[in-house]
Amino acid sequence: MKLAIIGAVLLGVGAVAVMTGVLPASDAFEIFDRVWPILLFVMAVTVVAELASIAGVFDIAASVLARLGRGRTWVLWFLVVALAVVATAFLSLDTTAVLLTPVIISIARARRLDPLPFAFATVWLANTASLVLPVSNLTNLLAVHRLGEADTVTFVALLGPSALVAIVASVVLLGLCFFRGLRGRYGDAPPPRVHDRPLLITAGIVVAVLLPLLVSGLEPWIPAVAAAVVLSAIFLWRSPRTMRVGLVPWQLVLFASGLFLTVGAIEALGSAAVFGALTGTGEDLFSLWRVAGIGMLGANVINNLPAYLALESAAGSPVRLAALLIGVNAGPLITPWASLATLLWHQRLHALGVDVPWRRYVVLGLVGAPVIVGLAVIPLALR
Repeated sequence: MKLAIIGAVLLGVGAVAVMTGVLPASDAFEIFDRVWPILLFVMAVTVVAELASIAGVFDIAASVLARLGRGRTWVLWFLVVALAVVATAFLSLDTTAVLLTPVIISIARARRLDPLPFAFATVWLANTASLVLPVSNLTNLLAVHRLGEADTVTFVALLGPSALVAIVASVVLLGLCFFRGLRGRYGDAPPPRVHDRPLLITAGIVVAVLLPLLVSGLEPWIPAVAAAVVLSAIFLWRSPRTMRVGLVPWQLVLFASGLFLTVGAIEALGSAAVFGALTGTGEDLFSLWRVAGIGMLGANVINNLPAYLALESAAGSPVRLAALLIGVNAGPLITPWASLATLLWHQRLHALGVDVPWRRYVVLGLVGAPVIVGLAVIPLALR
C-alpha cells in the first residue's frame, strides 16, 4: 500500500507539472510512448511468474535441484545460485525475490540447513544477475530504448562480460562469508505435493516456451502478454479461485508511472546539467568507475529506479550507460530500500519467520557492493 501511495503522489506531481507547463504535454506523451511497452511487459511477466508459482513450477524445480545435490550442501547452494540467475535473467529480479525466496527457504528448512546462505544468495543474485538480459530489470528495458535499435544480442555483447564478473564475484564473496554454514551434508525430504498435475505440466510448458521467446528479437511484451493470456485462460478453467486482481503488480506500475513523469519534469527544469557535472565524461576505467559509483550511491541513497532515471541523460554513450546500469543494478546491496526486490525479499523472509538483521545485511553490502561493481566495470574499459 505504501508503494501505491508514493506512486499516487508522484503521479499528482507529474500531472501538476504538465498542467503548469513545466513538463510540456508533448514530452509527457513521449514518456508514455516510451514506457507503456515496458510496463505492459512487467505486468504480464509478473502474472506468468505468479501463476507458475501457484501451479508449483518453482517448487518442483527446487526439489529437483535438491535431488541433484545428492546430500552435499555446497552443491545444493551452487544449484540454487544457478536457479536464481536463470529466474532473474528471464523473469526479472522481483520474481526471484518474491517467488523463489520462499521456495528456497522451504527446501533448506526441510533438510535442516541454515537458511541464511540461501536467502542471501537469492537477494544478491536477484540484483547482480539482473545485468544479464534486457528483460532482467526494468532499468535494462529503459536502457535498451535509450540505445536506439539495440537488441538482445547487442545488449549481451555490451554487458555480458560484466554480468558474468558480477555474478562470479557475488558467489565468491557469499561463499567466503557463509563457508562454515555450507559445509556438511543434508538428508532427504519428501517431494512437494502436486495438487493439479495437468496444471503444473501446462504451466511448465508455457514458461519453457516463453523463456527463449523473450530473447528471440520480438518486443518482450508480446510473448509475455501471450503467455499471461494463455495461463490465465487455463487457470480460469482449472482453478478459477486463484485468479485475482492482486496478481497484477498495480502498485509497482503506479509507482513507476508517477516516477517517470516526475523525473521528466525534473529534467525539464535542467537537472541534466547538474548530473552531467557529477558523472563527468570519458570512457576510461576511472571515468566508468565514476559513473558506476555515482549510480551505486544514488541507488542506495534513494532507490535504483529513480537513480537510473535521474542519471540516464547524463551517462551519454552506450559504454557509459552500461557502467550506470552496473551501478544501479549490481550496486543496491547496502541499504534496504536500494532495490524494491530487496524490500520484497525481506517481507517474504519475515513472513516465513526467518530473521535477517538489517545490520548484517548492510555490513555485508558495504564490503560486497563496491567490490562487485568495481570489478564488473573493468570489462567495459577493456572493450
